[in-house]
This record gives sequence, C-alpha cells and structure tokens, in this order.
Amino acid sequence: MTQPNWHTKLSHPAQWGGIETAVLDNGAGRGTRIAWINTGTGLRYKVVIDRAMDIADAFYNQYGLAWLSHSGITPPQPFSDKGIDWLRTFNGGLLVTCGLTHVGGPESDAYGERGLHGEISNIPAEIESIIQPDPAIGKMDMSITGIIRQTRVFGPSLELRRTISGTLGQPTIRIHDEVINRANTPAPHMLLYHFNFGWPLVDEGTDLIWKGPWQPRHPDQENFIFVEGNNFRKCPAPLESHSGFGEEVAIIDATPDDSGTCTAGLYNAQLGFALAMRFQKSQLPWLTNWQHWGAGEYVTGIEPGTHPPMGQAKARELNELIFLAPGESRSYNVELEILNTTDKIEHFLNLAD
Repeated sequence: MTQPNWHTKLSHPAQWGGIETAVLDNGAGRGTRIAWINTGTGLRYKVVIDRAMDIADAFYNQYGLAWLSHSGITPPQPFSDKGIDWLRTFNGGLLVTCGLTHVGGPESDAYGERGLHGEISNIPAEIESIIQPDPAIGKMDMSITGIIRQTRVFGPSLELRRTISGTLGQPTIRIHDEVINRANTPAPHMLLYHFNFGWPLVDEGTDLIWKGPWQPRHPDQENFIFVEGNNFRKCPAPLESHSGFGEEVAIIDATPDDSGTCTAGLYNAQLGFALAMRFQKSQLPWLTNWQHWGAGEYVTGIEPGTHPPMGQAKARELNELIFLAPGESRSYNVELEILNTTDKIEHFLNLAD
C-alpha cells in the first residue's frame, strides 16, 4: 500500500497513522478517556482507557467489525458487580475483558458473591506509556500500555498490565496482558476475552471459523443452533427466538497447530476479507462461541479464555480454578489480523473443521 518514496512526501507520522488520545464530551460516555489507533491500512479502532483498555468501535476501510450495544460507551461503574448489573454498561465493542477472578453468571457461595463476568471491565487504566511510530527513523511500531488494578484490602489484589500494539502498514491488533498477584495470599484467577462481532462483518452467510471438539453450554437443555446436522458456522438472518434473552453458546476445546497456536475468526465473502484471531493453547485453552441473533441486537462472540464461562464456583468444584501465588504472574497474547488476499483467506478457511 505504500510507495517506495513515501519518505519524501510524509511531513508528520499522523498522516499515515498512530495513536491519538481524547476525552468524550457528550452523551452517556462524557468524561471517558479513549485512544484512537490508526494502523494506516484501513484498520482503526478505539481503546477505552477508562474501561480496562477494552476496545469499542473498530473498522476496516468503510466496514464496521464490532457490535455496539444500545448503551454505547459509558464511564466505568465499579460497583456494577452484583447479579446481572454488568449488562447495564455492557457496550459490546470489539473487546470486553471478563475476570480477573470470575468468568460466568452471577453466583454466591462461602467464598463470596460474584456478579456476571467479574469486575475488571469497570476499572480505569493508569497509562504507563504511549509509543508513537516515527517512519522517518525507521520506527514503524506503536503501542499503548496501562495498568488496571482489581484490588481490595485483605485481597484479592490482582493487577492487569495491558499493552495494545501494532505496526504501521500492517492490519493487525496485538494484545499482550500480564496478570500479577500483588497480595500476600493466593488469588483465584479466570480470564476471558469477550470479542463481539457485528454488522456488516457479521451478516447472513458470514462464515464462523474455529476448530476443535465442542458441546452446547447447556447440553441438558433443548438447543436449536448447536446441534449435529445444523450449519452453525454460517450466520443466519435475525431470529425471532433470540428476542430478549434468546441465545445459544458452544464451548470449544480449541485445537492448536504444531506451534501451539489456535486460530479462529470470521470470513465475509461479500465484503472480500476475513478477520483472523490467534492465541496460544497453553495460555487460553478454551474458546466460546456466543450466538445472539436478535433483531436490532445481532451479534456473535468468539471468546478465548482460561476457562469456559462456567463461573468460579464450578471451576473450584472441578478443581480447575487457577490460583496465583503472591507475586506470581501469567501472560496472555491475542492477535487479530485482517486478511484481504486470496491466498491468506484460503489458508485461513482451511483451518476450519
């Protein structure tokens, strides 16, 4: 996309791309800090600094990639941690982080009360660094790094250090997270990357790409989408049965390649591009596919995680709950890439079952 003599024509790096921070000044999101990141390839997206550096709007050229809920961006509400209050400020967006100690529905037990999907998405980040590209001296990489603290006196006290990075001229988003236990006692840990894709990337006939054995989240209940013989890899038209709380979810034991990398994503043949998601099986062994085809609320989630969204209590019961010792940390890497050439798209499609 770039000409060999671009360096004789570029006055400021922002002509090509980079990171721009701002504060929203109108509507429900007024006062919320954001950062627009432009890769210079048509891929651009909005990081919500005050919401754990989650990603809201995202576009490739003129096409939206993310589903946005009716609420739009709102400021963090750190006490939306009871029952399903989390849904009140669930903006959707390309990424909402779930955790850091609980992923799943509301629950209460001897270890405490936990609301839907945990607390982390309602906590602002402290920005540690913003590194801009400078093509004139050969610096094409850019990044924003912040620290998000999910903490209370007597624990648990977990810290998420998040870096979102990219390279000018490459349609890629790289997320590197490090979760550290800052308390003096062991801390339970669960993490899920709630990626939410919407129209026009998601449309009738869009292919959902993932690989691995699967089962419905509730195999004991009647399922209409995730049943053998149904092509649940093709996005349908809006479904009346998905009005309100209608949805179906598959839990996938993601299959890695020889290097341990799992690949998932979407392909819209009408738009002529695919979105590939890559993550490490050793870090994020599970994948969740959420399908909610409500009219005016048309979305699918492809969500790698340390666990399925089973909740802390179930993970504890199965002896699958992760505990971080004092000072212990875990790292996670997720990459999204836009694929817009025939060979890359064909290779991607061959990864599906």
